[in-house]
Amino acid sequence: MLRRAVAVATIAFAALCGNRASADDILVGAHMPLTGSLARSGQAFDEGMRVAVQMFNARSGTHKLRLRVIDDESTPAKAVSAVEKLVADGAVAVIGGYGSNIVGPASDAANRLDTTYITAGAASDELTKRGLKTFFRINNNAGYQRGMVGLLKSLKPASVSIVASTKESPSLLAKGLQRDLSAEGVKVTLHEFDPAITDFKPIINKVKLQDRPDALVMAAYENDYVGIIRAARILKPSVKLIVGAWALAVPKLYQEFPDLMNNVVGASFLPFPVEIEDEEGKGFAEAYRKTYDKDVDYHSTLSFVETTILAEAIAKAAEAGTLRTGGLTEAMRTTDRKTVLGPVQFDATGDNPRFSVAMGQHRAGKIVLVSPRSAATGDLVLPARPW
Repeated sequence: MLRRAVAVATIAFAALCGNRASADDILVGAHMPLTGSLARSGQAFDEGMRVAVQMFNARSGTHKLRLRVIDDESTPAKAVSAVEKLVADGAVAVIGGYGSNIVGPASDAANRLDTTYITAGAASDELTKRGLKTFFRINNNAGYQRGMVGLLKSLKPASVSIVASTKESPSLLAKGLQRDLSAEGVKVTLHEFDPAITDFKPIINKVKLQDRPDALVMAAYENDYVGIIRAARILKPSVKLIVGAWALAVPKLYQEFPDLMNNVVGASFLPFPVEIEDEEGKGFAEAYRKTYDKDVDYHSTLSFVETTILAEAIAKAAEAGTLRTGGLTEAMRTTDRKTVLGPVQFDATGDNPRFSVAMGQHRAGKIVLVSPRSAATGDLVLPARPW
């Protein structure tokens, strides 16, 4: 009789332990452009996510996250397939991806599957106008626009030329810049280009001969920046400043194209070499350096923040017993915290209206924050162009 009771108790304890182990092992999915035209950014995002999960698991006594990343090959169709596959395999949420034209359909798919989706790689205003209940993002066009306009206003240019991709997010950013700068009395000429083009000399020739601006502004992506600046370096328009938005003031671009990047200015969060005062940010930088033998950068910092916020919301929903019954979305909406990027708090559309950026200047392999004054680590060097 006693032997049977012990056996029953042993089986019950084993079942309890098994259930607890299963509940604690929480799958989080992600789709990232690990190959294709956006791979440079996607790989950095991937690294930041992995360090964030590693740090969360190290401090979490109860809930352990398991990250599964699928390469979306920089295409919307592959991103949608990745979301569907990840949710079918049990992911409680999806992190993704890079580029508003990719994140748009991917987050639509997540919403259809009633799955929380967070991104730090898609800034288009159109994404939050959809009213998706499961969509959240860290950064937005409004924050980039404020950073770029603040820098340009401080220089008091008479005229500005904007060279912009017709992709959704850069196109909307360019129109917002045009509106804000025109309101300040600046003459603005907008040149839009098809994302497929690689020869920017005809556009830069118009900038040089017709516009004759004080500043050349780029609203585009990494490969476009390289093509535009390469054409400008050949034709040498008489501009005082070349400035761009996301993913321009990053060490990797200087390392690959030192002849094109020196003195160019782009949106940034941190100087390089990295100097971080925030304690959580210091921990991230140390763990990242230990794992990848290099300093954190723009993309890895964005993905660290989005993943950390998602992980904390997952833990909160799991503690409440509502992780798989809609509680994660509600937990995300209660986010209100300081991060290495600044404060993050989501509004009713899932956007983070408190997002803002500084502007950093490539300076012989370093990145110096030059605007706004409250974040500056040095003065802007003019002319801010690589020739």
